[in-house]
Amino acid sequence: MNCGYVALIGRPNVGKSTLMNHLLKQKISITSRKPQTTRHRILGINTTEAGQAIYMDTPGMHDSEKRALNRYLNRTADTTLLGVDVVVWLIDGLSWHEYDEVIFKKLEQAGLPVILAVNKVDKVKDKDTILAFFAEARHRFPFEQMVPISALKGTNLEQLENAVMQLLPEGGLIYPEDQITDRPERFLCAEIVREKLTRRLGDELPYALTVEIERYEEQPEITKIYAIIWVERSTQKNIVIGKAGEMLKKVGTDARHDIEKLIGQKVYLQLWVKVKKGWSDNERALQNLGFND
Repeated sequence: MNCGYVALIGRPNVGKSTLMNHLLKQKISITSRKPQTTRHRILGINTTEAGQAIYMDTPGMHDSEKRALNRYLNRTADTTLLGVDVVVWLIDGLSWHEYDEVIFKKLEQAGLPVILAVNKVDKVKDKDTILAFFAEARHRFPFEQMVPISALKGTNLEQLENAVMQLLPEGGLIYPEDQITDRPERFLCAEIVREKLTRRLGDELPYALTVEIERYEEQPEITKIYAIIWVERSTQKNIVIGKAGEMLKKVGTDARHDIEKLIGQKVYLQLWVKVKKGWSDNERALQNLGFND
């Protein structure tokens, strides 16, 4: 069998989390249209007859390091290249971006086999342009393979999986064959709440927002979850709560439904919104809130 670790890298918001969820055929990473949705390194374990590919979903690689949270996201993305066997570089469409030059340099230094996955090819009408782009890409980097995909629609994902498996080293299973991720349920529950906040609040979303599970009580008939939504200013708190608490109620309902699907049990979910000034630019506060991959 072939078994090993696969880093999913790319700029923010190119579809890495969507890709991993579709490869696993199960939702592990939260998704939204907003950049910086993924903040932690999350393992997604896909075991088949051919072997075990352990995908690592990462924050997007970007050049902004103005705040402690941004520096944490970059560190998490960069260190993902340490100790993996294969890299899948996901790009959005048939064009390069300015920061891609930095990624090229990081990959050259890493010396790992790299598969280029070009996302959203379902939107490309002229397929000859894909071939032309691949020909140009071969001159820029020695990619092992280049695969046009649609992460959302599942196009060519089997081809991508086969390309990954061929590059993984031979060996026994690293994780039990029925394990899907390395993250505990309480972490996934916090992420689900943050996803619903991101989707409900849209452009009003305060990026300086995180979710902490204060208590997680498993009972025979119900799981009780008490979560704190941390923001940095009282004005952000008002946005999250909404008029007469309506926004917070909607977020709670959305999250509870997904959490019940995740754990297969009825859930009681209690949400509070609290202010912790400057937490996203404070290294110690970040560690206390679980940003310590």
